[in-house]
Amino acid sequence: MDKATLTRVLDDIHRAAMLAEDRGKVADYIPELARIDPGKFAMSICLPDGSQYSVGDAQVEFSIQSVSKLFTLAIALGRYGDRFWDRVGREPSTFVFNSVQELEARQGIPPNPFVNAGAIVTTDSLLVGAQPKETLAEILQFVRLAASDESIFMDPSVAQSEKRTGHRNWSLAYFLRACSNLHHDCELTLGTYFHQCAIAMTCEQLARCGRFLAGFHPTGGLISPAHVRSINALMMTCGHYDGSGEFAYRVGIPSKSGVGGGILAVLPGKASIAVWSPGLDAHGNSLLGTVALEHLSNALGLSVFSLGSDR
Repeated sequence: MDKATLTRVLDDIHRAAMLAEDRGKVADYIPELARIDPGKFAMSICLPDGSQYSVGDAQVEFSIQSVSKLFTLAIALGRYGDRFWDRVGREPSTFVFNSVQELEARQGIPPNPFVNAGAIVTTDSLLVGAQPKETLAEILQFVRLAASDESIFMDPSVAQSEKRTGHRNWSLAYFLRACSNLHHDCELTLGTYFHQCAIAMTCEQLARCGRFLAGFHPTGGLISPAHVRSINALMMTCGHYDGSGEFAYRVGIPSKSGVGGGILAVLPGKASIAVWSPGLDAHGNSLLGTVALEHLSNALGLSVFSLGSDR
């Protein structure tokens, strides 16, 4: 990847983002996120040689929300292997990310680990033999190791905000429990899940977190290559909820979004990319973050579906 070209493209993306009139809508159903300035924008890219390139508000902390599902899935696959898939599917969803209807239709087996029901089951699996504080410490330790940064933390105010207002997640947890696919009390599992989603980090930290999925983490593989492959495949097919097909068509890079406005995208062997813009589209994905990744993909020929002549 030519670094002069990369720098120029990043500057172009930043300028366009600052001029954009439609910035989407922040996740105002979570009170703490409703206060975030929709004018914020950041993008950061890590390369295999250890270099990192950033633009915008790349050192401003934000709530990663559902991007955290990547890390809990990585831990769960490392612990259970293919047995994990007895409780969660691997299929894309055409329903909204917190759909109760889909969970009922599937008799309590979530379609994939990135919709809310699937992520709740993933968190529940990590609680086996542990207390919530121990599980949260394990998750935070994994994230800090992935980012090579001990300063990353969980924001308790965001966690409490979600606990008070996350009524749909409570209904999902109780339905999972009714279907015998939640092995702990709803209070324990959801309390852990809400804190997991409340991890706060900067765009630069998030980009560094993705290096283990891109195959060039400085301390080596945090999980097996087979599990990296599985997670990357699910990022491509399920990482943007019911907008995943459109994202694959427009951007063509395995990615995972969060309603805090963050997106983590990985190109195996080439780059780990994070973008943050708090305003969301109708699917709950960062509006300008998607536009920025589309611009980057088209300008540098990064789509995994591109032919050699497209690059």
